Amino acid sequence: MTHEVPNDLKEKQNEFLSDLKKKHGKSRIGINEVTKAIERDTAKIVFVAKDVSPAEVVMHLPLICKEKKVPFSYVDTKKELGEKIGIAVGAAAVAVTDLGESQKEFDVIVKRLHELAK
Repeated sequence: MTHEVPNDLKEKQNEFLSDLKKKHGKSRIGINEVTKAIERDTAKIVFVAKDVSPAEVVMHLPLICKEKKVPFSYVDTKKELGEKIGIAVGAAAVAVTDLGESQKEFDVIVKRLHELAK
């Protein structure tokens, strides 16, 4: 179900998510909010935690991301995803809806995701 995320990309994703608030970016947190953001065409990129159980609750996210041409990637744990986005609890999924001043970092991540998809 998930693709393996190389270490260099993990580092870039972690940095991007950690800096998002500082750079005035906005995100939607949680499966329902992420699903709505994708369907409403406001999601720029989606991150999904690999350790969500049962996996079925997030299985639709990559499918609708592909359908809507929204780049997506995986983070190892819900705890890690929650911490990086700046909340005290784990997050199963996060959709970045406003990049703020993070356009350059976003472009690097998307380019790398496209390379991996080939």
